[in-house]
Amino acid sequence: MNEIPDRIPTPCPACSPELETVHETLSTGGGSITVRCSECSHVHKIQPEREREVTLDVVVSQDDESFTANVTTPEDETLETGDEFLLETEEVLTTVRVTSLELGEQRRADEAPADEIETVWTREIDNVSVDVTIHPQDGKREDSRSVTIYVPGDYELEVGSVEEFGDDEFEIDAVVVRGDSTGYRRDRFEQPGDMVFAKDAKRVYAWDETSTAWSAW
Repeated sequence: MNEIPDRIPTPCPACSPELETVHETLSTGGGSITVRCSECSHVHKIQPEREREVTLDVVVSQDDESFTANVTTPEDETLETGDEFLLETEEVLTTVRVTSLELGEQRRADEAPADEIETVWTREIDNVSVDVTIHPQDGKREDSRSVTIYVPGDYELEVGSVEEFGDDEFEIDAVVVRGDSTGYRRDRFEQPGDMVFAKDAKRVYAWDETSTAWSAW
């Protein structure tokens, strides 16, 4: 049940059965609210209005795979691209981010009330994959290579930091931010100390530190 206000406009069966008057909330319980009319002090019970809800299809993207689930939300709730919420079903419990909203006739929107939405497109952000382009120390871009790292969504990718994943060791040179991310001033960060969360990173560019380690021998 929603939070009950201290005062509620409702008809009074004693003095105004056809018109609403202000009532003071006295107590709640048993699915009803006990109120007192401010006009005649008559005490009676009313049934609280139930919040109307809608069920939405949610498509969750996990790297190259996806699955569909259902969520129930108040019909007047507004959803928008970038929103994050906990998706809980019998099969999965994960945090997702809204990437697109599909309305009727395959129309897409960045923001819409729940009762106008047919499908919510999302991606999982609890655990994410990040593509990393690694350049060799000699600067020959044709020898660059790409790897994919798998990290928690809140893993911090900091420009200038050295990361090690399996046989790969690299120094982060720049991070490109995803289009559905919020709270960032730019879409690319390349100054030492700049930080982007892994869930917000579209691609990382880095310098190969693996060859540096071998050159010491």
